[in-house]
Amino acid sequence: MSVSLQPSTEELAHPGQGPAAAQGGNRCLLVFPEFTAASFWNYRAACELMGARYPAAPLGLITVAALLPDSWNCRLVDCNVEQLRDEDIDWADVVFVGGMIAQQRASVALIADLKTRGKTVVVGGPDATASPHLYDAADSLVLGEAEITLPRWLADYEAGATAHLYQCGDGHADMTTSPLPRFDLLKPDRYLHIGIQYTRGCPYNCEFCDIIELFGRVPRPKSTTQIIRELDALYARGHRGHVDFVDDNFIGKKKDVKRLLPVLRAWQEEHGWPFEFSTEASINLADDDELLGMMRDAGFFAVFVGVETPDVGTLETAQKKQNTRRSLADSLRKIYAHGMFVNSGYIIGFDTDPPDISERMLDLIETSATPVNMVGLLFALPGTQLSRRLSREGRLGAGFDEAPDDKGDQCTAGLNFDTRQPRLEILKHYRTVIAESYAPKAYLGRVLRMGAALNCAGKRLNLPWRTRLRELRGFGRLLWRMGLRKDYWPRFWLTLVLLIWRNPRSMRYTVALMALYLHFDAFATNLVARLDAEIGLNEDSVKQSVQRSAVSYQPSALSG
Repeated sequence: MSVSLQPSTEELAHPGQGPAAAQGGNRCLLVFPEFTAASFWNYRAACELMGARYPAAPLGLITVAALLPDSWNCRLVDCNVEQLRDEDIDWADVVFVGGMIAQQRASVALIADLKTRGKTVVVGGPDATASPHLYDAADSLVLGEAEITLPRWLADYEAGATAHLYQCGDGHADMTTSPLPRFDLLKPDRYLHIGIQYTRGCPYNCEFCDIIELFGRVPRPKSTTQIIRELDALYARGHRGHVDFVDDNFIGKKKDVKRLLPVLRAWQEEHGWPFEFSTEASINLADDDELLGMMRDAGFFAVFVGVETPDVGTLETAQKKQNTRRSLADSLRKIYAHGMFVNSGYIIGFDTDPPDISERMLDLIETSATPVNMVGLLFALPGTQLSRRLSREGRLGAGFDEAPDDKGDQCTAGLNFDTRQPRLEILKHYRTVIAESYAPKAYLGRVLRMGAALNCAGKRLNLPWRTRLRELRGFGRLLWRMGLRKDYWPRFWLTLVLLIWRNPRSMRYTVALMALYLHFDAFATNLVARLDAEIGLNEDSVKQSVQRSAVSYQPSALSG
């Protein structure tokens, strides 16, 4: 079965553009601002082992670039992997800026600087779409899905009369018309992985989620032909290894996914298994053995799952009912049994969190043996059902949609609303989960138990010698840094030896998870220190408040 749809020579040179691009035209600089340095997802320590600079490439901006006319010259600067130079800015006729809330402060500062240089600035992306007032300094806000709004801006730009605001309205983009991203603009060796997108949207209705607000509750997939063209383009450019499906919920339309997966497997076989895939999916993936098997057979090795909380009442209140009526730990272990490890997401700070939430969350983390757990404080993202409810209840203050400072991202510096539970108690629960779950013994213990359970039979990744040499060098650096220089080195070596003994086939993935601990160890240490300072300040505030009340209290003449 042949599934290869080989791109033309012109497409390989400039995907999404034709020969006219070489003839000159508008010069467009696309800038991806820097993420908050303290972000959970900022795996810079792990990147250094592999000679990379950042985990993921900016898929959104290279998709925007592919929507521009063939005659435009495009240049991409990702501030997470390189410096934005004066000559880049001077070269540009127009500058596109886009990002998420964790890039908000950097984006706003960049726009202000570009305007002082007299540049035409166009901004888009999820954060500008959710909070456009924060980006008013830009010349044009091209919001929502670029497949809809960017052509309108382009028509006005060519006519010499652009508007300030372009919005999608109630419609959503037809993903079958989304172009082949401009992979040629990337410097792939600077990233751990490169992303592609199969669907947008999610069928569920979680109160705190902004995905359904931005992209709707009807998942919209690309065609299988489109996905194969994107894989062909990545393959032709020499990329090998990790490809991330950056979908909001990869299994949102199971019937479509089950049609795609056999084609993915056939493509992998035809090309000698050059890629391994990761994605994000809802936990009901564990309910479908056929789907799990098809994902394993196509080369998937990792899935992010939003667990959120072990408390059923909170899940129901937050409208995440797909996580109820099940053993969460059993569901996660079911995914391991099909050769895919799980990264989990948790949230603390719901109104309905029980008094023992930290203990129950830690118990689930340990019982499921999930090493990587993104534990965050509840953050009312703008435009969500949660933010609308809190606004009606008078619990949102001015500026709630502004990003936290550089001490953390919206997850680690959340609670941008008046909490029903004592804020001090929420922070203590959060500190407990972070400190205990990312202690070396606990983390490496989960790596060992998950690695022993990970069924890697049939894994067939085939990497070129240059990539394998890069990974071997990274492994050597890991042995030096964790096996010799860290105070938990005995635990590291014990974990490594036991994994080789119990399940050597899982070593590629379990070693990668151990490497991530170089980031999580520092991340947790810094976060716990910040929480200790904040908790101490809050405790002092409580004591001072009690003391002030005692001093100001004067018994009345009628008191008995």
